[in-house]
Amino acid sequence: MARNNNNDNNNNKNMTVEEAGRKGGEATSKNHDKEFYQEIGQKGGEATSENHDKEFYQEIGEKGGEARSRQNNNNNNNNNSNR
Repeated sequence: MARNNNNDNNNNKNMTVEEAGRKGGEATSKNHDKEFYQEIGQKGGEATSENHDKEFYQEIGEKGGEARSRQNNNNNNNNNSNR
């Protein structure tokens, strides 16, 4: 696992890339509001649509539908075994 130096505490501890990402995300969420996230989501969606075709969206739609179906089947199986 990759590690980066953490100079936050000046105690030379190492931080994983995952920890750095989490901390960065938490700091970002404290500094920005709902509109910020809506705006970057809109920009990301526009960029994705410019770079991908109809087949891309069909494929991810199918994958999402299959995952949802598996999730629903698992939930139904768990509900039946609890009776």
